[in-house]
Amino acid sequence: MRRAVLILLCLFALSVAVPAQRAVPRPEYPRPQFERAEWLNLNGPWEFEFDDQNVGLDEGWASSDRKFSRTITVPFCFESRASGIGDVSFHPWVWYRRTVSVPPAWQGRRVLLNFGAVDYRALVWVNGRLAGSHEGGNTPFGFDVTSLLKPGENVITVRAEDPPTDRTIPRGKQYWQVQSSGIFYTRTTGIWQTVWLEAAGTSYLERPRVRTSLDGTVRMDLRVARPVDNLELRATVKLKDQVVASGTGPVVAGRASVAVAVREPRLWSPGSPNLYDVVYELVSGGRVIDRVSSYFGIRSVGVRQGRVTLNGDATYLRMMLDQGYWPESLLTPPSDEAIQYDIRMTKEMGFNGARKHQKVEDPRFIYWADRMGLLVSGEMANAYVYDEDYAARFTREWIEAVERDINSPSVVVWAPINESWGTPDLSDPRQQAHLKSLYQLTHSLDGTRPVIDNEGWEHTDQTDLFAIHDYARSGDILFEKYQDVGKPGADVPDNALPALAPGYQYNGSPVYLSEFGGIAFIPPGHQVPKQAWGYSGVEKTPEAALERMRGLYEAIARLKFAGLCYTQLTDVEQEVNGLMTYDRKPKFDLKTVREIVTLAR
Repeated sequence: MRRAVLILLCLFALSVAVPAQRAVPRPEYPRPQFERAEWLNLNGPWEFEFDDQNVGLDEGWASSDRKFSRTITVPFCFESRASGIGDVSFHPWVWYRRTVSVPPAWQGRRVLLNFGAVDYRALVWVNGRLAGSHEGGNTPFGFDVTSLLKPGENVITVRAEDPPTDRTIPRGKQYWQVQSSGIFYTRTTGIWQTVWLEAAGTSYLERPRVRTSLDGTVRMDLRVARPVDNLELRATVKLKDQVVASGTGPVVAGRASVAVAVREPRLWSPGSPNLYDVVYELVSGGRVIDRVSSYFGIRSVGVRQGRVTLNGDATYLRMMLDQGYWPESLLTPPSDEAIQYDIRMTKEMGFNGARKHQKVEDPRFIYWADRMGLLVSGEMANAYVYDEDYAARFTREWIEAVERDINSPSVVVWAPINESWGTPDLSDPRQQAHLKSLYQLTHSLDGTRPVIDNEGWEHTDQTDLFAIHDYARSGDILFEKYQDVGKPGADVPDNALPALAPGYQYNGSPVYLSEFGGIAFIPPGHQVPKQAWGYSGVEKTPEAALERMRGLYEAIARLKFAGLCYTQLTDVEQEVNGLMTYDRKPKFDLKTVREIVTLAR
């Protein structure tokens, strides 16, 4: 009996020791580039309601005691199975509600309510009072809700609006028809990334910007919310728990800067993903009033003599097209382990990077790319139709996307537009101006990375990489078409659309085959999806698929490309072009795939 009692006591102690938030989905801190120690994960069950008649605002759902009829598991969208609902029909307006008690230890602190992403427009209330709004389905936002809170339980209400057929909204691969088809997939509506509360200081830090040089010079710029007099910023840099640099700087007009020198810097690269941890402290009268943990890598990216350079050395981009969909959770990674698995498999197959296609990926993916050493092309979910509303929406959200990931060393390319999506008629001077303005805007935000003006075709004279998409069926066809690329005076051939926008000439930038392959194969015994689709039919055997892949890579090895991007990592719904199935089972022997992929250098 005593033994049984002791066992029960031990089990009880263990249950108490495990933090409650470990029971919720996606329990890890969602923003590794700017992490606070005191936080509360709000993922898990929320009350939920469809508002198909759009009456919730008029009827005051945010401030009433009206009970919502459903429960949803946040952060998964209602279209996904992981949400507990799994309804893929159109529901443009949806509501969420949950109660939360703020920890007593946060008394006297500022309390911030954060959202990783809500697609597409969000209104947020706390205890029936409006906290704020946000437009843009791919980027984070948050509010200081301190003044809206009360002792005990507090009610958070969210209304999301996502017009499913509006093609001026940046939506990526989310289809505007009810059923998926071809290269377009199931929609994501509402909350699809982690929601959390955190405690900050009475004045608190915001938006770090880190600039590094290969000589070890590191400059850190941060903004300060609710600044008061006599504040200073203190930064402490560590490498594997060893302090390697520190510095302080005053806070002036809500901004602070610290510059430090890291001796004998260890550079970041895919083979050696060295990262430095940094702690930012906001100090008043010798007392720390706000503290945030972050990290950075020291590396440089450039373009020289027809090649991309990393830390001054020519680097061949061996990228994988990665669309970031999962069968049970759609755009939301089901777990941190699922993210790591995709990166690990990408590297095991011989690729050194990923094109996150038509998606601003979950910040945890970028974090693990930084930690595990994977190059990333940072891209945006595009719209399809151009008008003035689109131009304003897209520009605002692209700025937020760049600001979110600007400090991550794994991100080596920016590519706001893919295949003229959102700018479908480049004979229109307005659309040309928009395309070129995005190139200039991106460089104005970040002068340290190459920018692609139009991924795939219809380039202007302002692009740092000349990205082309070509799904030639064989290596012979590919070689015949591009054998003159890189020779003096040679132009880049057209493909599905002209390589150049009307009125422009090739600017001589390195040619990057940023989509090719798309070889479809369905393994024996694997369920064939309805309307199974591939770029050039479906191969009947793995040998036939690998033979085609080898032929393409042998041709590319003879061509003067700065890099390549193979389509694609996994199948997605009805699209069966993946090297793995939708549920992440490899279709081919990984060693054989790696041997083929590394032919191109």
